[in-house]
Amino acid sequence: MSNNAILSHRWMRKGEPTYKEMEARTASGPGCEKLKKFCEKAREYDVEFAWSDTCCIDKSSSTELDESIRSMFWWYNNSAICIVYLAQSKTIEDIMDNEWTTRGWTLQELLAPEKIKFFNADWIPMTKERNDKSSPETDVMMTLERATGIPHCELFHFTPSPHEVDTRMTWAARRKTTRVEDIAYSLMGIFDVSLQIAYGEGGDRAFCRLIEVIMHAGDPSVLNWSGEVANHPTSSAIPRSPQSYVGHRAVHWDARLEMTMTSLGLRVPVVMFPLNFHSTVDMGNGYFWVTFGSPLCPTMKLGITAKSCVVESAHQFVLGIVNYSLISDGSREVLRIRAKSAGFILSRVTYSLSQDMPSDVVLGVVSPPKHVFEPWRMEIRTGLVEVDFPNIPSRSFPTFYMDRKYLETVYL
Repeated sequence: MSNNAILSHRWMRKGEPTYKEMEARTASGPGCEKLKKFCEKAREYDVEFAWSDTCCIDKSSSTELDESIRSMFWWYNNSAICIVYLAQSKTIEDIMDNEWTTRGWTLQELLAPEKIKFFNADWIPMTKERNDKSSPETDVMMTLERATGIPHCELFHFTPSPHEVDTRMTWAARRKTTRVEDIAYSLMGIFDVSLQIAYGEGGDRAFCRLIEVIMHAGDPSVLNWSGEVANHPTSSAIPRSPQSYVGHRAVHWDARLEMTMTSLGLRVPVVMFPLNFHSTVDMGNGYFWVTFGSPLCPTMKLGITAKSCVVESAHQFVLGIVNYSLISDGSREVLRIRAKSAGFILSRVTYSLSQDMPSDVVLGVVSPPKHVFEPWRMEIRTGLVEVDFPNIPSRSFPTFYMDRKYLETVYL
């Protein structure tokens, strides 16, 4: 572990010392006083260096800024102590209303360090512990759990990875950043991925890039959202922001999914469970409650909210199940499907072709198909939906099995 202390704090609107000011020894004002207090507290931990994001990054250098942002999680993780200054708090209970718990970058500053120490507005320690992560059930940890929605066991010991994406995104959903791109950039360390920094690209594009790189790991939880869809050039399977994951389904996942973003959309293998359109109920404002059944399971019912024009124009529907597993006995493969499954509503249209045959063509020709199917599309943009298959024998792991022929690669 590096022999340095690192500062976590809520930036002031103005007055924070910059790299150039520190280099020229011209820094002054309340931000400089905060920095001095931080250094005083750092000395108590017998460290050699003290580091602050306000003045230890030369933000005029795009190369240094890019490297710093990509490395930030690990700098906090490798510090000897992270000193957190809560300028709006006097007591532990005040943490509930502190802006520090609602900022984008402070999420990784809370999770990454192994050792952390909280100081109040007067730079008085908020506990008697030298390390406020010495136990997962201290008053500070339990208060932070209530303030952030993050389980205290994760606060105590967090492992970054591109897994449990749906849950971890909800931790960021209520947080704000000054620059819109930082919503995505501040989450790189949480998911242990790397993005090229490109301020000016916009928050939507930055978040789409984040989701795409997370998908490389194949964790299907990245698909478990039901909020607003992103304005992605090729895919309808990308959520717009962390808020899209709020209220996500409690889905059990069985295996990795091979997901690849292409010019046609997100390429992913799903179980194609056929659906029959049943009925619609007008909900007003152009939306309808649409119910489906299935020829494979007559007692199953599935209801979603959708626009009527989408339903009327589609000829075929399926539920593209994503929480399945492909198992083998050595001679054949079958699909294991959970009694509680999750997937996307996919639809496609069909049209007829003329059967007229040319009379003067020498080359060999074949008759055209009577019907042509458009590719499957996620036109009903509800995100992931859940279905309970009835009459599945109750056991610890209620499942049924389907032929492998129902597994199909689609572009979402």
